[in-house]
Amino acid sequence: MAGARGLLAAAALLGFLQASSSFEVKDSSGKVCIIADLTVAFSVEYKSNGQKEFAHFFLPQNATVESQSSCGDGNKSHPILVLGFGAGHSLSLNFSEHADDYQVEELVFHYNLSDATLFHNSTAGEVKKVSHRTTIQAHMGTKYRCMNAKHINMKSVNVTFSNVTLEAYLTNGTFSTNKTECAEDMVSTTAIVPTTPKQTTSQVPTTSPAPTASPPNPAVGKYNVTGPNGTCVLAYMGLQLNITYQKKDQKMGLDLLNFIPQNTTSSGRCDNTSAFLNLTFEKTRVIFHFVLNASTEKYFLQGVNVSMTLPSEAKDPKFEAWNNSMSELRATVGNSYKCSAEENLQVTDKALVNLFNVQIQVFKIDGDKFGAVEECQLDENNMLIPIIVGAALAGLVLIVLIAYLIGRKRSHAGYQTI
Repeated sequence: MAGARGLLAAAALLGFLQASSSFEVKDSSGKVCIIADLTVAFSVEYKSNGQKEFAHFFLPQNATVESQSSCGDGNKSHPILVLGFGAGHSLSLNFSEHADDYQVEELVFHYNLSDATLFHNSTAGEVKKVSHRTTIQAHMGTKYRCMNAKHINMKSVNVTFSNVTLEAYLTNGTFSTNKTECAEDMVSTTAIVPTTPKQTTSQVPTTSPAPTASPPNPAVGKYNVTGPNGTCVLAYMGLQLNITYQKKDQKMGLDLLNFIPQNTTSSGRCDNTSAFLNLTFEKTRVIFHFVLNASTEKYFLQGVNVSMTLPSEAKDPKFEAWNNSMSELRATVGNSYKCSAEENLQVTDKALVNLFNVQIQVFKIDGDKFGAVEECQLDENNMLIPIIVGAALAGLVLIVLIAYLIGRKRSHAGYQTI
């Protein structure tokens, strides 16, 4: 997410940015089957005395390859890389193969809330587990390469990969010379020419396009849903879809679509505990499903459904993806949720819904106006950047001043009064 990228930028300014770490998995004969060179940043939500807190940390360079790591055993088991660190934390990359491709089929993160060094004043002491399918995929016999940040949202945990080079199912114990580039790198170097209302691009990860302009952010639209008691959903946001698909030639394509507000229709329905916002642009529809937790007086986005028609080069032009186990855009009933930073909602490993400058309120709305604002964590993190940098500069000035005064005092001490 943009907030995670902001934290990484602040760390770089202060000299704390983690270098990528390299890990290997070997079979019983000592032959290397998995190599992973990567940087991983974590953002974990937890409870401290009933209040919501966030812990931000990196995968340390002294993380160890755990004994559960394996090269796999044919059809019996798949390769797995398990990295352990700290007081009982672990990150697992579970690989699988299909046809001519291999992928990180599932990412699993275990974190120990009793570790006071990371989770200060945590009121829970258990080890928690989150998991998610990923879009980390490459052709067999190539290394997967992704310089840009790849964000994976897993309920209360956000994991950000960057500077990644990895390969599984190695045959010669070293990285292959050929590579498969990730969609994030392809998007950042791909021009999108708005010659038609639909802004879209299709790229093949095995080729390197010439560097051009980055794709534009979508325009912000205003959408609402009216229920029996008046407006029950009020939303301002820019909406973008990022869809990865298989082409007829078995290569991978990317469709990046910006919703144009004036060409987008909104509809929906709502009751006391559930609300749906349907947005349709051309032949593409996105449905947002919000729910109310009556016991906490909080509402949140629980589900997203995406359906669209892909470019003609797609192997299957009809695309649909859904995720009904989300917990995003959370706010108190009567208040609005606001986030200026880009938010990436991972629907599946093939579908991302990107939100820009979002402000939304569901259920209890006074007329057609937003209630009190609850800022997203990403915006709060971004506000920390100038504070951290300013504090670091102030500290540096103070150190220089103290050193100057000490040096001046010593120089005067070397002379005697006549």
